[in-house]
Amino acid sequence: MTDIEPRDDSRHRDALRRNLQQQLLIDIPITRAMQLEIAAWDGESLQMRAPLPPNVNDKGCAFGGSLVSVMTLACWSLIKLAADAREVACDIYVQDSSVRYLAPVWDDFTAVSRLAGNSPGDGFFGTLQSRGRARLSACCEIRLADGTIACTLEARFVALQRCLA
Repeated sequence: MTDIEPRDDSRHRDALRRNLQQQLLIDIPITRAMQLEIAAWDGESLQMRAPLPPNVNDKGCAFGGSLVSVMTLACWSLIKLAADAREVACDIYVQDSSVRYLAPVWDDFTAVSRLAGNSPGDGFFGTLQSRGRARLSACCEIRLADGTIACTLEARFVALQRCLA
């Protein structure tokens, strides 16, 4: 089965990114409090930024819950934008995840998400279309200013095709 191809147009991608940014801020209240921003999406990876002040812990560094939330949302957003680019209506859920905290984050931070070992071109959207559900793994990392990895997330997501009436 051939997979559904995305529209390859940077202006279209940018419009989808801006629309999802607004949707996150409206639909998920914590994203407003965390001041999250989808900084970039090139179709292969997504960058989600967060300032330190609203995400700080009692030690003055980034709160672990904020770090894992940003990484989870960055992965979820990457998959959501891939679906939006293909005009595929689906609901996406995190199935499970594993996080590693390697170093404290003392500054504003950016989470970079990518698909893990597979891509939508590997049949994800074809499976979703034919079976009504599909799974996809993604990974994310936050690096310090010197390039050191501060934390990582590996997650598996499930997408359920939405029936449009």
